[in-house]
Amino acid sequence: MKLDQRKLNILQAIIDDYIISAEPVGSRTIAKKYNLGISSATIRNEMADLEEMGYLEQPHTSAGRIPSDKGYRLYVDCLMTTRVLSLPQANYIKELYKKSTNQIEQIIFQTSRILSTITNYTAVVLEPKLNEVLIKHIQLVPIDRRCALLVVVTNTGIARDTIIRISEGVDSDYLYRISNMLNQLYKDKSLDDISLEPLINMQKNVAKNREFFNSLIDALTVSIDIEDAREVYLGGTSNIFNYPEYQDIIKAKEFLDLMEQKDLLYRLLIGSRGNGVSVTIGQENEYKELQDYSVITATYNAGSQPLGILGIIGPTRMEYSKAISVMDFMGETLSQYLTRLFAKE
Repeated sequence: MKLDQRKLNILQAIIDDYIISAEPVGSRTIAKKYNLGISSATIRNEMADLEEMGYLEQPHTSAGRIPSDKGYRLYVDCLMTTRVLSLPQANYIKELYKKSTNQIEQIIFQTSRILSTITNYTAVVLEPKLNEVLIKHIQLVPIDRRCALLVVVTNTGIARDTIIRISEGVDSDYLYRISNMLNQLYKDKSLDDISLEPLINMQKNVAKNREFFNSLIDALTVSIDIEDAREVYLGGTSNIFNYPEYQDIIKAKEFLDLMEQKDLLYRLLIGSRGNGVSVTIGQENEYKELQDYSVITATYNAGSQPLGILGIIGPTRMEYSKAISVMDFMGETLSQYLTRLFAKE
């Protein structure tokens, strides 16, 4: 069966209407609201053909049709009208970034909030992979007689705090001396270039405080292992409940449970690497838990170096044209901001 222009026009009208109304769309609605130049009966026949071809679904015998995942895919790839972000929205985003700090974690947190506010979907943003940033300072801070805090600060403002055990006889003066030694070894070195071998050799040669050095080496290993420590930031988790199809208590609980699965969200974002904006619709999602939703992601960079992923999760009845334009602009704006920030360092 051929998917001719008339069928395409009807499919586009149905999807446009369903995105707005969240109600199954009938042939009379299309005939009245959209100037297609054909009768309601003809539209009804074409809708039956589109259902048979897999582009539409009929949730109830007497109801109108709703788009299938296959229908949404065709819509996104070929039918929807491409939107450009409005000037007020673009300026709003730029102004928010102008107010951001130089702390990467705060910038990423802010990005998740901006995305969720503008799109009205749930935002997920992966903290950047920063193995090439430089260590600016390392400090051991005493907490009490048995514990100290190892603080590693990079040139991007990211700080890693790790609690370590200290043995008897390790006082604040000793921690100060070790801090100076660590800064001499590692200051202005990238995380990729750090070697713990000098510390390991020192640990082998000291009779005292061997337990302390074991804890220190373990803590440093954790602190510089940025890949494993990358955080997924969420924004607008409750936005999904603005959509009638997710006001059912069971669906609501399922979504909240999903948002608590940070490992799943991490794998989702890592698996979406690529150029530009990527759209995954319903059953196209690799993970079964996400197959009732659509996910739109974009990569953000510093210069030509990919750093991380930002994304939104919403119903398959997503306003794709607006969402894609926002994601494209956000990815570009965040990349420009980080490129300028890193160039200052």
